[in-house]
Amino acid sequence: MRRTDEKPSKPRAKTRKGPPAGGALQGAPGKAVAPLDPGSPQTHPAVIAFLRELEHPLKQEIEALRRIILAVSPEIREEIKWNAPSFRTTEHFATFNLRTKDRVRLILHMGAKVKGTATMGVEIEDPAGLLEWLAKDRCLVTFGDEGEIREKRAGLETILRAWIRLM
Repeated sequence: MRRTDEKPSKPRAKTRKGPPAGGALQGAPGKAVAPLDPGSPQTHPAVIAFLRELEHPLKQEIEALRRIILAVSPEIREEIKWNAPSFRTTEHFATFNLRTKDRVRLILHMGAKVKGTATMGVEIEDPAGLLEWLAKDRCLVTFGDEGEIREKRAGLETILRAWIRLM
């Protein structure tokens, strides 16, 4: 294998046919995630453009998770960081990992700077078993399809609220 200094390309795949991305994902009975207002202070034009151009087989699921994350708190903002949609309050706490094509991965972290949590760790209740720990202060949440997102939505929302409180 030849070594090169070129950066790897962004994840690309054919977009799946089906309902348009951005539709409401039904959660608990009577509870839907509202479509995002592009003029909202939570949204960022760079993220909107990134997702419009993104070719990924689970684009609809990525959009649904984005809406769920932003709905957790009005304090959450989005932007592109680490070449993917990332979410923050005072610091970044969640970033999509879009390299895999068969599932959507969300990395929960404590921002870009090393903090005491890197050695002490983070304690988060996870009764639904959603978290796969990558380090003491970083974990991964994985979803395969919209059905799994619906099923695990309440657990994800609870984890996100707790994670933000720890920031």
